[in-house]
Amino acid sequence: MSLLKKIDLSEAGDPVPSKCAPEKLIAGDPDFLTWAFDDTGDGHIRTGIWEATPGENHSIKGEMFEFCHLLDGVIEVTEEGHDPRIFRKGDSFIMKPGYRGIWKTIETVRKIYVIVG
Repeated sequence: MSLLKKIDLSEAGDPVPSKCAPEKLIAGDPDFLTWAFDDTGDGHIRTGIWEATPGENHSIKGEMFEFCHLLDGVIEVTEEGHDPRIFRKGDSFIMKPGYRGIWKTIETVRKIYVIVG
């Protein structure tokens, strides 16, 4: 098995569909798709591509660290106690452990993610 892996949607297979957990939903009815590329099996490190249709939900990282790179779309992310920030296709950002806020998908978003936690 190679230890070098390209993140390529054409090699990812079928995505796993999901919905926002009701207790996290603020507005809309977003649909989520996840193409998981790698998982250590213990949930410690996960990588893949994630897509969401417009909607708004609470985002709570707990002990997780998440790196995101937007492939498409527009989002507004508002950390508790801070002003909203807009991210668009091509932008990258990190949500550190303890992050709490609101994730608002304005235009359907697709991101590459790396989660460690």
